[in-house]
Amino acid sequence: MATSVPWKGVYPALLTPFTATDELDLPLFVKNLHAQLSAGVHGMIIAGSLGEVSTLTAPEKLTLLETAIETVEGRVPVIMNVAESVTREAIRRVQEAEAAGADGLMLLPPMRYYADSRETVAYFSAIAKETSLPIMIYNNPVDYKIMTTVAMFEELAALANIQAVKESTRDLTNIARMRNAFGDRFRILGGVDTLALEALLVGADGWVAGLVDAFPQETVAIYELAKAGKVEEALSIYRWFMPLLELDIQPKLVQYIKLAAAATGIGSEYVRAPRLTLEGEERTRITGIIEAALAVRPVLQPA
Repeated sequence: MATSVPWKGVYPALLTPFTATDELDLPLFVKNLHAQLSAGVHGMIIAGSLGEVSTLTAPEKLTLLETAIETVEGRVPVIMNVAESVTREAIRRVQEAEAAGADGLMLLPPMRYYADSRETVAYFSAIAKETSLPIMIYNNPVDYKIMTTVAMFEELAALANIQAVKESTRDLTNIARMRNAFGDRFRILGGVDTLALEALLVGADGWVAGLVDAFPQETVAIYELAKAGKVEEALSIYRWFMPLLELDIQPKLVQYIKLAAAATGIGSEYVRAPRLTLEGEERTRITGIIEAALAVRPVLQPA
């Protein structure tokens, strides 16, 4: 197990591959993990939104976590996502993840209930007090309707193991707002693929990425070039990548990114119901975007 979580670099929000019979496809999961490691990612996030967390059973989540830990062998931190409706259930999932060897946690706000600021802070605080693991708060008011504000982070700052934020507000000024309020107290990782380079250039420490599931090398290259100050080189890859990155901000991002991962040979398009695989005009359109990008895929220079 990695000894700490630096909360910087590229952290894939990993897909959960399924078989045609709706079982976990662990060999394919391991294949994707190896592709991520080979590309040089800096951490792994298990069972997030892209991982279809809402359709996974608790045993399945632990199986994915244990498989990732065994495969990664301490080379990068393995982060377990926790998304629950009930505080005590969230604490139970956290404690199971810690016992299984997770290096850290990503916490979503309460599911299904539109908690106010006091309730959201209480939810995050109650969980943080029941674990020694480092925590990244997932701040995504666009999809989850709950904004973790600077004022709320002022309260959460009292908890040392709340260390980072996945910044998915789609408001880049929030990065400056957090830096002005807290300096380096919280690490900030951009969480929106279509704003990833911009987030890095205005001060984000890393990128929780989606299309990395299909294109790990290009994702890591953008991060490394941006941090090295090679903005024009990063922009060249980013502009090529943008039609694909836009798949990450759609309601069917899971199906779209799984189709991309299947096209690059490190995933499959099987999803778990109620999601269904793509068909008809929609499938043709998304396949066209992927194939057009693959036809002019950039040749990356060695780091």
